[in-house]
Amino acid sequence: MNKNTVLVWSFVVALGGFLFGFDTAVISGAEKAVQSFWSLSEFQHGLTMAIALFGTVIGAAMGAYPSDRLGRKNTLFFVAALYFFSAIGTAFAQDWHLFILFRFLGGIGVGVSSVTAPIYISEISPAKSRGKLVGLFQFNVVLGILIAYLSNFFIGQAGEESWRWMLGVQAVPSLIFFLLIFFIPESPRWLLLHRNKKEEATAIMRKVSGPQAEADIEHILSARERSQKKGEGRLFSKQNRFPVILAVLFAVFNQVSGINAIIYYAPRVFEMAGLGAQSSLLSTVGVGLVNFIFTLIAINFIDKVGRRKLMFIGSVGLIVSLSLVSHAFFSGNVEGIKVTIYLMLFIAFFAFSQGAVIWVFISEIFPNDVRAKGQTLGSLTHWVMAAVITFCFPALTELLGGGYTFLIFAGFMVLQLLYVWKMMPETKGKSLEDMDGAMPLH
Repeated sequence: MNKNTVLVWSFVVALGGFLFGFDTAVISGAEKAVQSFWSLSEFQHGLTMAIALFGTVIGAAMGAYPSDRLGRKNTLFFVAALYFFSAIGTAFAQDWHLFILFRFLGGIGVGVSSVTAPIYISEISPAKSRGKLVGLFQFNVVLGILIAYLSNFFIGQAGEESWRWMLGVQAVPSLIFFLLIFFIPESPRWLLLHRNKKEEATAIMRKVSGPQAEADIEHILSARERSQKKGEGRLFSKQNRFPVILAVLFAVFNQVSGINAIIYYAPRVFEMAGLGAQSSLLSTVGVGLVNFIFTLIAINFIDKVGRRKLMFIGSVGLIVSLSLVSHAFFSGNVEGIKVTIYLMLFIAFFAFSQGAVIWVFISEIFPNDVRAKGQTLGSLTHWVMAAVITFCFPALTELLGGGYTFLIFAGFMVLQLLYVWKMMPETKGKSLEDMDGAMPLH
């Protein structure tokens, strides 16, 4: 097995995660300038902030179709093109309706990417290092968020229409991503199961597992036969009931932690805590840096200690940190530095658990013949919840205040801890074809 070859392929595909993270976070630095530039009402401003997430929901919902019909590689070309045209379009838009159209297209790219990239990496990865390799996707997501925050901070000092540069600079990595996709192969499992190209799949598999390739190919084919007899390729079958429940709940808990509200509205949250505008923008860089560091730590532990243990640790940490943020707002003596520290703690525990595990876990738990559909379901649930939380967060904080808002998030993390304890199986070290044994019929 050529470990470096698989690592390079995984890293190229994970660049889709970088663009995913950049596109998600970059709007936080431009949102106030955009609101002012077009004199947007509160509803129009909320729509401008959430429109990319609505696109992401559509992209996630349709992600399985191009991934299964066109192949993982061709779908990634489509994703790169969407990111590129979204960046150029938002940077040059002179009309608000055009602006939100291009943000919507970028959101579709994020949604399709969140389905296709983790699937591709999981399908080319050896079982013993799959967590780390799929984790590269999330690593690149948080790297993209960090670079977006840094980019916003530096570009934001360039003048009135600096927001155009904030959004337009994404065209450069989008073009690089598009060109690099030419140098990766198609997923061997897709070639085998969707195009019946056994020789081509075997040749690629040899680069993944060396002399074990032929045995792996036969194992994949026999697993397909077993799966088709039980579930007939249908996602919503008795055979797949448990992984469906696992994926949906995991995705819901990911968002009701409040993570996307904090990522999208970071400067505003820090201003609520009493920091000045420039200090708030700089604090978002700290959020991105902590997210990056703890994701890096997590992907180095995920194959050693397992997905479940990371989620146990993270759930407890999220409950404590969110409760501290809530208490700080309830106390009536909100100190910016104190809330900043608590939020950094929250980001650290999130990155170490939910952030690092979600795309790995969901890409593992479904059988080969419904993996794209299962990943689509998990991703769709994730982005629907993200859109709801992002759209409602400003109104929620206005209605309930910071104390009750963050207390609600903490309460959901108590439920997540129960989910991990009672339901979540461990998947580390198992081949994708052997995963059925870890998925009891409930």
